[in-house]
Amino acid sequence: MQKNTKTGVLAAVFFAFLFLSFAASAQDDKAKRPSPPVTASGIINGKSVTINYGQPSVKGREIWGNLVPYGEVWRAGANEATTIAFAKDVTIEGKTLPAGKYGFFTIPGANEWTIIFNKVPNQWGAFKYDAAQDALRVTVKPKQAKAFSEKLWYAVNKHSVTLAWANTEVAFGVK
Repeated sequence: MQKNTKTGVLAAVFFAFLFLSFAASAQDDKAKRPSPPVTASGIINGKSVTINYGQPSVKGREIWGNLVPYGEVWRAGANEATTIAFAKDVTIEGKTLPAGKYGFFTIPGANEWTIIFNKVPNQWGAFKYDAAQDALRVTVKPKQAKAFSEKLWYAVNKHSVTLAWANTEVAFGVK
């Protein structure tokens, strides 16, 4: 019986080691993706804002209206859906949004974008996006970026959040 116990313990240790090695490898693999995970965070009016997203690059492609089609829901990043979290209740473009973590999606357009805060934060891309789960939608105007941005980035500013990629910037007010 003692031999079986030792064998069982050794097997358990071996499988635990394999599991932990696999988990660490999976984390390392995300950093090696062509669109690695990135976090942008900051404080707006005393309220913490955190955005997690996959950061794609232009790589010579036409982004707006092509790679990211106009009029269709976009995950606002790459890989998993972008998430945005607010530590306290906020007002987005004049509309109230409760504190929490949201899936962050957009519907880009040449002259207007819809910004979407969805109650389902953890999903892959926008493949199972469900508009019935939207907590809030607002519309904003895109603008020409001051400088070309090869990589998608987000910034938490004094009074807004800005998404910028290629030659476009889109900001929405937060209070």
